[in-house]
Amino acid sequence: MATILLLIIYLAFISLGLPDSLLGAAWPVMQSDYGAPLETAGLLSMTIAGCTIISSLVSGKVLKQFGTGKVTFVSVLMTAGALLGFHYAPSVGWLIICALPLGLGAGAIDAGLNDYVATHYKAHHMSWLHCFWGVGATLGPIIMAQFISGQNSWRSGYLTISGIQFALVLILFFTLPLWSRVTRNSHIALNDLETAQNASFDEDSNAVKPLQIKGVKLALVSFLFYCGVEATIGLWGSSFLVDVKGLNAATAAGWVSFYYAGITIGRLITGFITFKTTNRTLIRGGQIIALTGAIMLILPLPSTFSLGGFIVVGLGLAPIFPCMLHETPTRFGKKHSQTIMGYQMAIAYTGTTFLPPLLGFMASHSTIGIFPFCIVIFVAVMFLSSEKLNSLLKSKVLPKSRDISSTAN
Repeated sequence: MATILLLIIYLAFISLGLPDSLLGAAWPVMQSDYGAPLETAGLLSMTIAGCTIISSLVSGKVLKQFGTGKVTFVSVLMTAGALLGFHYAPSVGWLIICALPLGLGAGAIDAGLNDYVATHYKAHHMSWLHCFWGVGATLGPIIMAQFISGQNSWRSGYLTISGIQFALVLILFFTLPLWSRVTRNSHIALNDLETAQNASFDEDSNAVKPLQIKGVKLALVSFLFYCGVEATIGLWGSSFLVDVKGLNAATAAGWVSFYYAGITIGRLITGFITFKTTNRTLIRGGQIIALTGAIMLILPLPSTFSLGGFIVVGLGLAPIFPCMLHETPTRFGKKHSQTIMGYQMAIAYTGTTFLPPLLGFMASHSTIGIFPFCIVIFVAVMFLSSEKLNSLLKSKVLPKSRDISSTAN
């Protein structure tokens, strides 16, 4: 049962990734159809991400009251309906209205499923879970590119993705009983997990508040700029390729899908590498690779090198987010890890909310050509804050991170 449920959770994370990359891929055509200014995509992105922040902050209470299965079912239903609304939206105002349930549903899915997998399954499943998000994020632009090139209709792309989401809604509905069964079967294992974790981490200061713990603020900066980089490339990558590199909209959308493919493949590989190396090594290596790819976008090279740059950035970003999440108890101890995890997710969504629109605002007053320079700056800040955090924590004696999750596969 646990394996079947895990497959369903992976499908749910595919559905979470599908709409995340659609707006950026479709916007060059949508902008023309609506006659909207360039920065409108930033407003839509900010609305979606802002609602995601709200739903993630309240998800704890909602999950405790209704359970992960029911919340996931309702959340996917909300995103499916929102995407259908994008298909029919007659104006930008209606797009903004539909963005509200899209963001609210995405936040609840993300927070709920991350917590469920971290609690009930082995640690390497976290990387593979986010790999499946990448599958959805990769398929989104591919599907959209097919409709843009074939029918010049971004609306059909949204309709197709909405249909996929509704199919998942049916699967989730008929498998709702599985959630409670797996939770009951793992109850004893969860108690053992909590005991082991409480014995594993340094928690000798009960008076210290989470934000006062050494390095927490630096970790939050890393999450802020990681999600800022990931979302900014997804939203403005196509516009950069169309306006600066001279590609057509369908080709640009297809190239951005390779960026998400880099994230997806990288996270699949990361799941295996976690057996052999540490989270810190993977985080540092990923940041260096991402910075290399971002620099490739700046260099005055033929447009095909931009494709390579997108792929390299994607491969670099792949291990960073899941490894930073998994490193939280090791960095800050079990006592405050749950609270700090919530702070990290909220700050991550804040980066998604504000950094892409910030670039859009600056680009509207200058040129989208600033896109690669902003990406380099974002990655550099993330890298420097992460390295400063590692330096601060060198004197902190914590046991080596180990897999103490339940035995579900």
